[in-house]
Amino acid sequence: MHTLVIDGHPNPDSLCAALAARYSDAHGDARVLAVRELAFDQNMRFGYTRRQELEPDLQDAWAAIQEASRIVVVTPVWWGSVPSLLQGFFDRLLLPRMTYDASGTVPKGLLRGRSSRIILTADSPGYYLRLTGNTPIRQLKTHVLGFIGLSPIAVTRYSPVKTSTEQRRQQWLADAARLGEKDAKRYLPAPSPALIS
Repeated sequence: MHTLVIDGHPNPDSLCAALAARYSDAHGDARVLAVRELAFDQNMRFGYTRRQELEPDLQDAWAAIQEASRIVVVTPVWWGSVPSLLQGFFDRLLLPRMTYDASGTVPKGLLRGRSSRIILTADSPGYYLRLTGNTPIRQLKTHVLGFIGLSPIAVTRYSPVKTSTEQRRQQWLADAARLGEKDAKRYLPAPSPALIS
């Protein structure tokens, strides 16, 4: 698989869901993984003190992440962060020794060789997000995707959604399709580990 599109919005009728679908359709070699459709416990019941077995849906999601050469995360900004559903997905799946190695002085991402794109929607205008430090972008780019080794990481933001017109939303959807087409041409699939001698 070339690209995995992770749709982190809990609502299937959301703009995020539509953006993820439009990007994926235009890309042609992408799979949408809607986190809302997965059956898993969002809470790390024991923190990092005890192993919590991955549910079948998380095992499938992990296999899809391993196969992908590009990972796209589509999410709204809620309270300066991502929805708890998406955060729970990250908490449960992006585990030490699977996605990063913390045995040395500096943690090392284990998913290197993959690129990424973040597609964000927000009700706040862009200038407000910049004034407040772009915390959702920093969190995703530096503390999640970059931390596990993804690079480069492109960022696309659509806002403000709350006051947007239907025409404006259609423009955003067309832009997501354009990004999907562009990314499909720009990033070639990673070679299969079985083919590397």
